[in-house]
This record gives sequence, C-alpha cells and structure tokens, in this order.
Amino acid sequence: MEQKYDVIVVGGGPAGLAAACSAKEAGAGRVLVIERDKEAGGILNQCIHNGFGLHYFKEELTGPEYASRFVDMAKKLGVEILLDTMVLSVEGHQVTACSTAQGLICLEGSAVVLAMGCRERTRGAVAIPGDRPSGIFTAGTAQRYMNIEGWMVGRRVVILGSGDIGLIMARRMTLEGAKVLACVELMPYCNGLNRNIVQCLEDYGIPLYLSHTVTNVEGLHRVEKVTVSQVGPDRKPIPGTEMVFDCDTLLLSVGLIPENELTQKAGIPLDPATKGAYVYENMETREPGVFSCGNVVHVHDLVDFVTAESQKAGKAAAAYAAGVRCPENARVFSVKKAGCVTYTVPQAIRLENVDKRTEISFRVNQVLGESVIEVRDAKKAICTFKREYMAPGEMEHITVPEVLLSEAEGTELTVMVKPQESLRENAADVQAGGEKQ
Repeated sequence: MEQKYDVIVVGGGPAGLAAACSAKEAGAGRVLVIERDKEAGGILNQCIHNGFGLHYFKEELTGPEYASRFVDMAKKLGVEILLDTMVLSVEGHQVTACSTAQGLICLEGSAVVLAMGCRERTRGAVAIPGDRPSGIFTAGTAQRYMNIEGWMVGRRVVILGSGDIGLIMARRMTLEGAKVLACVELMPYCNGLNRNIVQCLEDYGIPLYLSHTVTNVEGLHRVEKVTVSQVGPDRKPIPGTEMVFDCDTLLLSVGLIPENELTQKAGIPLDPATKGAYVYENMETREPGVFSCGNVVHVHDLVDFVTAESQKAGKAAAAYAAGVRCPENARVFSVKKAGCVTYTVPQAIRLENVDKRTEISFRVNQVLGESVIEVRDAKKAICTFKREYMAPGEMEHITVPEVLLSEAEGTELTVMVKPQESLRENAADVQAGGEKQ
C-alpha cells in the first residue's frame, strides 16, 4: 500500500487529533492520523476523572469526553484515521507502518507531525531496592487496569512520587474501596498541580511525605511491606528515619519520558533537558517539514496546553505542505535558560516566522514566591513578566511581542527567573553602597 498525503500525523492522542484538525482547517488536502491503539484519544480514554477542557472549551469534561470532541471534529473535517497501526519508521517525509489488516504500509507526506506522547518511568529507571514481587505498578498502568479493563489492582496502597497521575490514582483507589496509606515524594515539594494536591490527597486525608523515598520492598509472591525513609539535602536516605508500611501494592508516579524512539531513529536532534526534539517557534524540528507537538516534545500538565501547541504545529504543517517556507536567511535566535529555569520550548525562534508574537513555555526547578521573569538579549532585558507563585509541577507560559524581538541584539535570547527576595537584597546592597559612599 503506497499513498500520498499532504500531512501525516503519527499518534492519535489529544496532540495528534488537534494537529490534524488544525491542518485541515488551515487548508490541507488529505490529512492522515496513524494510531497504534484500537481507538483514537490516546491516554485520555483511561482518564475518566473530570477537570479537562477548562481552558479550551470553558467547561469541565472527563478525558473520554474531551477526546471524543476532537474525534468527532476530525471526522467532520474529513481527517482520515488509521487505527491499530504501528509506525515503524519516519525517514524524511516517508512513513513506514504495519497493521494486521493491511500489512506493511509505505506512506509519503508533504509534511509530517510527530505526536507520539510520552511513557512512564518504571521501577528499573529509578532503581528501587528490595524483592521483586507482583503488586508493583506504574500509576498509568494501574489506571488502565481499573478504568479500561475493570480490574482492582490492590487493597492497601503506597504511592511513590507526587506526579499528577499518582495523585489522581490515590483518589481513584480510595473511591474504589482501597486504603491509600501514604504518598511519598523524594523532592521537598510536590510535583503535581495544586488542585490535585487538594482534591486528591487533602480531601481524602491521605498523608503526603515530602523529602522521603522508598528504600526497600519486601514480599515473596506479592508485595507485603514497603520501607520509607527520609532523605537529606543530598537526596540520600537518613538512617534511623525508616517507616514500614504493611501493604500489597506499590504505585510508581516517578516521571514521564517523551516517546521519541521514532524521532531518534529519524536522526532528528533531541534536547537533553526535555528529552524531546529541538523545535522552532512553529514546532518544526531541525528536519524541514517534520513537526513535533504535545508530550513528545515536553511533558505538559494540562491537555488544553497540548491542544493549543498542537494546533500551532498542524497549521504550520499545512502551510509547509502548501509550499510556504521560512526564508533561508531568516534571523534565528537560540533560546537559552538561566537561573531557576529547567528548560525552554521552543529552543530557537526565527524572526521572519513570528506573526505579531511568539510564546515560550518553561518550567522552574524549585518553588518560588514573587518573582520576575526576564527575557534578555546579548545586553539587556527586552521584556519582563511578574509572577506571584511558580512551582516545578506547573508549566509557565510567556508571550514575547514580535516588535521587541526585532529590536533584540545578538543571536541569543535568555529566559531567566529572579526571585523577588533576591531583587530586594540587590536593592538593599545598592542602597547600602550609596550610603557608604
């Protein structure tokens, strides 16, 4: 089977569906979504809790409801969706896939959008010591077993990690009659959204142990005991702080990793900070005509942000398929991070491709109170933004006007965060210096 399309989207989750619909609305002819599962919607199909769509639809939806709206939208727009099909490789604009129904498929797109989502870190990735009994699940796996397959995974539960999936599963297990004994987090702060901390832990009286980790798992056939220890500033267990929980289940919510095996195989450069592809302002990768969006670029906290980012990628892919190219002599700014900033997306901005404004997303590496975000060129701050609160679990977004970018000097932009306390200290130092003079 060999076919040509204007835009081929790899992945039928919220990112892929939003990109496909956006490409179609932007004038693309044939648009194809390839999904390896039996249904489109991705991870949303197992997220039966509410809280989705507050930004995009201005109403509260469950995960399946949010996904179904985009599936319906895609069908109305004439997007082709190929289910139960596994993409094997992406080479330039050539996509090779296979399915039981059609065998090996070789497809060609004028543009390609990568939207494969992310996967969970496992026990092996975080090296938890102890026995290897059954009863240890990643939080997403447990969520699928309970919400899709209809299986109860345990009765007495300890959760390691305070990511959003772990917090949501703490509530889900409680509602199904299990006893969640503790949620344990290595860092001195929670990695989930504040609303999930309140709605999933505090409302159900589930204790959250910060600066703690699991140091031993005991059990012959099934988990019987889990040992939790406090950790110091070096994140190493402190002897004498052990707590032993009698439980039959350990859920792991220890982080997500963008699913970029196809991206790597295609030779597209990855950012070590995000584990996703380097992208420009319109989500185009270093491979011309290949775009990337959603959790495969960087892990988002809200699906509404995934949708917005993916629509940008879909629109740009449609433009590329129609022959619109960024000028080769375009002025390019590399976007760097400094201070408390963990990463930035995009990693580069082409000035000629910016229409009025461009958005930069980033995360901080610690909990901050009143702070100032600065975007600096080679000599000065070109724009600043104030925030009352920032945390690693919540992604930040800033919008930089094109007129300020055009006046920037040099070839680099640096995004940095200055806590208000340090600003006050600097002001005090300057004042003290003036008094001494």
